[in-house]
Amino acid sequence: MKDFAGRVAVVTGGASGIGLATAQRLAAEGMKIVLADVEVGALEAARDGLAADGAEVLAIPTDVARAEAIEALAQSTLDRFGAVHVVFNNAGVAVTGSLWESSLEDLEWSIDVNLWGVIHGIRTFVPILLEQGVPGHVINTASMAGVTSTAYLDVYTATKHAVVALSECLHKELESEESPVRASVVCPGLIRTRIMESERHRGSDPERDPPRPEPSAGAAFVDRFLSDGTEQGWDPSRVADAIVDGIREERFYIIPAQPELVALMDQRIDELRTRRNPGATAS
Repeated sequence: MKDFAGRVAVVTGGASGIGLATAQRLAAEGMKIVLADVEVGALEAARDGLAADGAEVLAIPTDVARAEAIEALAQSTLDRFGAVHVVFNNAGVAVTGSLWESSLEDLEWSIDVNLWGVIHGIRTFVPILLEQGVPGHVINTASMAGVTSTAYLDVYTATKHAVVALSECLHKELESEESPVRASVVCPGLIRTRIMESERHRGSDPERDPPRPEPSAGAAFVDRFLSDGTEQGWDPSRVADAIVDGIREERFYIIPAQPELVALMDQRIDELRTRRNPGATAS
C-alpha cells in the first residue's frame, strides 16, 4: 500500500504510546483516523489533539477483549467513513511473574487483551478488507518478547509469541490468495510508553480483580528492569515511523528495537538452529 491520502486507519490502543504516535504519523500522511481505546479520558484527549492538527478523526471507546466491541468498532468505522484500509491491532497489557505466582485473573486478562484482542481484530476486519478488493494492511503489535523469552514474563511472552505466529499465518494466507491486502507484525523494544502501568485499565471488581500478592524476587527484578527500560526507552515516534515505512515497503517483520535486544533474538534463533539450551543473556 503506497497511497495513504484519504484512506482510513483503525488504531486500537490509540489513546497513548505507540498507538497514538502511529495515528499521528498516519494522519500526517493524510489518512482519516479511527481511534479505539478502553481509557475514555485519554481517548478523548487524543481525538481532540489529532483534530486540532487537522485530522479527520473518530474516537470509539473499545475493549478489544470483547468480540462484540470490535464488531461495533468496525461498523462505526464503515458508518462514518464507508471503508477501512489500515487496521492496527495494537492494544496490549503487561503482567510480570511466573505462571505459578500469577493469579488466574491476571492470566485471563493478559490473554484476553493481548491475544484475543488481535484475534478479534483479524476475524472482524480482514473479511472487510478482502471484500473491498483494494490495497490494505493489517499490523499486529507483538513485542521483542514475541521473538525472545524472558524469565518471569511468562504470560506476556506467551501471548506475544502467539501474535507473531498468527501474523505469520495471516501473511501467508493473504499471499496465497493473491490479495492486495498485506500483513505485518511489529516487535518493539523498550519504548517510552505506560505499558508497565497497565493496571490502570483493570476493573474495580474485588472478586474479578483481587489484590496481587507480593511478587517474587525474580518477578520484582524484571518489573523494575522493564519499568526503568520503558521510562528511558525510545520515543514511540520511532516505532510509528518504522510502521509507516513497513506498510509502504510491504515488509512483514518490523523490529524497532535496541541492538542488545536484537542480539537476544538472534541468539534465540541460533539456539533453535543448533538445538542448544536457552541462555538467559546474550552470548
